[in-house]
Amino acid sequence: MKTREGLLARAALRSAAWSERWFPDAWIFAALGVLIVTVAVLAFGATPQVTVTAFGDGFWSLIPFTMQMAFVVIGGYVVATAPVVARLIDWLARAPRSGRAAICYVGLLSMLASLLSWGFSLVFGGLLVRALARREDLRMDYRAAGAAAYLGLGAVWAMGLSSSAAQLQANPASMPPGLLKITGVLPFSQTIFLWQSLLLTGVLILVSLLICWFTAPPGDSARTAKDFGIAEADAPILPPRTRPGEWLEYSPLLSVSIALLGLGWLGYEFASKPAVIAIANLNTYNFLFLTLGLLLHWRPRSFLNAVARAVPSTAGVLIQFPLYGGIAQLLTHAPGSSGETLAHRLSDVFVNIASTDTFTLVMGAYSAILGFFVPSGGGKWLVEAPYVMQAANDLHVHLGWAVQVYNAAEALPNLINPFWMLPLLGVLGLKARDVVGFTFIQLLVHVPLVLALLWLLGQTLQYVPPAMP
Repeated sequence: MKTREGLLARAALRSAAWSERWFPDAWIFAALGVLIVTVAVLAFGATPQVTVTAFGDGFWSLIPFTMQMAFVVIGGYVVATAPVVARLIDWLARAPRSGRAAICYVGLLSMLASLLSWGFSLVFGGLLVRALARREDLRMDYRAAGAAAYLGLGAVWAMGLSSSAAQLQANPASMPPGLLKITGVLPFSQTIFLWQSLLLTGVLILVSLLICWFTAPPGDSARTAKDFGIAEADAPILPPRTRPGEWLEYSPLLSVSIALLGLGWLGYEFASKPAVIAIANLNTYNFLFLTLGLLLHWRPRSFLNAVARAVPSTAGVLIQFPLYGGIAQLLTHAPGSSGETLAHRLSDVFVNIASTDTFTLVMGAYSAILGFFVPSGGGKWLVEAPYVMQAANDLHVHLGWAVQVYNAAEALPNLINPFWMLPLLGVLGLKARDVVGFTFIQLLVHVPLVLALLWLLGQTLQYVPPAMP
């Protein structure tokens, strides 16, 4: 068994080294996607004027959603780095009694945190690993713990509240008009809160933890943070005030006042609406995290410093999503010579390839493969949704479950794609190749398990026609 695991780990390391050397920035894939879709639209008879108009109209169509997703990252980072949360992490790090238990512990907390916010999960998981690594009495493999910290984004994040696909489908104001006509509004009760979805999430968490347990190197073979030459990280220190004009930046007066206003609004929002509906609104979701982060940091300067450290992590979202908006518009608003859009033609392909029974398998495999080349954190749903959901309508597949098929399948390539590892690796001081040997084993188990469960649980759901707002 040890030999087999060693072979898998070596294969994963080669894969990571190859991707780090040959994979360009994710924006390149989005830009290539624009060109490919443009050529396809023109090839099916769309005029140049219709084509460029669709692209230009769509380019800025997703600005609200783009900012919402950027604030998912910012809000998660701000909360995770608040001083009181840092102390909580140090307290949590006292619990494990062995290196193997510590690795599973990190995996469990990271996955649970990702169901609330994947941005928070990455930073929280990394800081927890660093806190555990500081324990002299705990010989924990630093690589395996880092891989466990990534399981939130690599296994279950899209099944939780920060799923951009589920959030988008629940918010008609954020949806491209063409997609809204196809799917209508899908509340959380039809996506992430389906009992089938909750069961799938629970199984993935359990299986991921079992893999963590059985692949954790024993004490003698474990490579600790010191083996990697990683020194103990100093917590961000708030520099002292240097001039009178900064006194409000260092006083909690403004933070508490703004937070009280925010908490008042949140209280009214949750009192006047069912909790599921209230939290399904991305603005409410982000407002909650920012208000909490402001209060936890206590002083505006500490809060602003955390935001400044978080903003670079949003660069990929900010620069890629306008291209996804252009692609979505090209797919749905650039009819060819037959009067049909490319989205309609692609949905016909899905209908011809898949049946009602096999749709989940075809869509799951397709989304997983595409996700490796377009690491969007959910943004590619804007590209896939128009034709995938039209096919689901044509085949009478439960629309909410189609969203969950996408969510579960999209997380799979994250296990070996280094793009979304970057914030976590920055905290840990590791390279992607250091952790992929462990996440690759997770991938080998997750792929058949996820596809089988998607198909099996999908058989228990009945098609419901789209509900328009």
